[in-house]
Amino acid sequence: MSREVVLALDLGTTGIRALLFDRSGALVAGSYRELPQIYPLPGWVEHDPLVIWQLTCEVIAEVHAPGQFHIAAIGLTNQRETCLLWDGPTGEPIGNAIVWQDRRTAPLCQKLVAAGWQGPIQQRTGLVIDAYFSATKLAWLLEHHRPSINTLKAGTIDSWIVWKLTGGQAHLTDTSNAARTMLFNLQTLDWDAELLALLNIPAEILPTIKPSIGVLAHTDHAILGYSAPIAGILGDQQAALFAHGCNRPGLMKCTYGTGSFLVAYTGDRPILSRHRLLSTVAWSDTRSTGYALEGAIFTSGACVQWLRDSLGIIETADQTAALAGSIPDNGGVYFVPALSGLGAPHWDMEARGLLIGLTRGSGRAQIVRAVLEAIAFQVREVTDALTADTGTPPQRLKVDGGAVRNDFLMQLQADVLGIPVERPALIDTTAQGAAFAAGLGTGFWPDYDRLVAERPIDRTFVPGEHQLATQATFAIWQRAVERARYWA
Repeated sequence: MSREVVLALDLGTTGIRALLFDRSGALVAGSYRELPQIYPLPGWVEHDPLVIWQLTCEVIAEVHAPGQFHIAAIGLTNQRETCLLWDGPTGEPIGNAIVWQDRRTAPLCQKLVAAGWQGPIQQRTGLVIDAYFSATKLAWLLEHHRPSINTLKAGTIDSWIVWKLTGGQAHLTDTSNAARTMLFNLQTLDWDAELLALLNIPAEILPTIKPSIGVLAHTDHAILGYSAPIAGILGDQQAALFAHGCNRPGLMKCTYGTGSFLVAYTGDRPILSRHRLLSTVAWSDTRSTGYALEGAIFTSGACVQWLRDSLGIIETADQTAALAGSIPDNGGVYFVPALSGLGAPHWDMEARGLLIGLTRGSGRAQIVRAVLEAIAFQVREVTDALTADTGTPPQRLKVDGGAVRNDFLMQLQADVLGIPVERPALIDTTAQGAAFAAGLGTGFWPDYDRLVAERPIDRTFVPGEHQLATQATFAIWQRAVERARYWA
């Protein structure tokens, strides 16, 4: 007898992951492949869509084990604002996907701001005008590739993989991903016709918008040897929020990946931020839609990769905790990780990275510590903005993502926030959230609250003896941020 499981596909920025979960909610198998990054020009970041599909097939094949597992449902979670074009009949991509980190459309965004679109776009979409979002990327792709509109498909990575998984039978996305395009109207829960016209994006090339949870499509028989329901699609940050059980106002999480993303559930109505956070869809089903406020920080884990790959001052990310902890403080060295501009709450496309306070006594340890501090300090900035928007100081932060393995960073985060930081045993929370959505969407699991309650917690970090000193260091770091702004 095959063991029934839910398959979660995590289509991330730096890699593709497949995880299988059984009826108890436990992880039973997993596979991962690193995704190559393409940097054609400074500030440009691309992915090869065919490589994304190839790696997706590889990780599915590795965990599927015909005869051992039967996949009862599939959940997808993905890097959200990355988008691409492809030809419908052939399924061939038209050029590479433009990744969410890419800044090539900053001049177009500046034109939109100058033309007075900032207020209307925030009112309709909950977003600020920035190259981060998909809208201006799609406009750029359409302008530069000049494809035939008749057979053209456009979408984010979830739409691309659903198209491939279904053999070209389903062109769809969910509300959580649509809400990140800067083309989705939070009031109508549909594409905004005026914004499409503004950017010359034909509505007919875009995917149909579906609920996040519930049976949305079925895989082509060739993928698994049988057809399985695709029953959950969530953007990666919303998937993590779902896995953490943050389904009531006041609950929030932060994912530490390539960037950091702090998201707080706000209820059944969107709240427009007064402090430059993003109003977005958390998730939806056939009955209701939940909303969230989000602070998107562009560079977190990516600046540790920069230490390793570009500067060569560490060999592995695991070394950073010991190096940072080997000295009593940062020695006056501060780092602003504006390697792709600054996200929330600044939204400064002209900001650039800054390392300041160097002396002859500064070395590897001081630089590494300054980088880890900057990751935690950016989260503090966003948490302060969230408190100002909601009027309610946070009581606890739930965390996930690769960087949360770093005990030094997590303790630093608890100290600078002054609240407990809760780390689960399974830190691949985005994939877990996609699995939960798909399993609940098919009835594989009947009870969301029980699923969440039974997730084991690895450790809770509480503010310690260095809390006041860390918060004083944060105040100095904010001066460095001001020096990095509007540089380019």
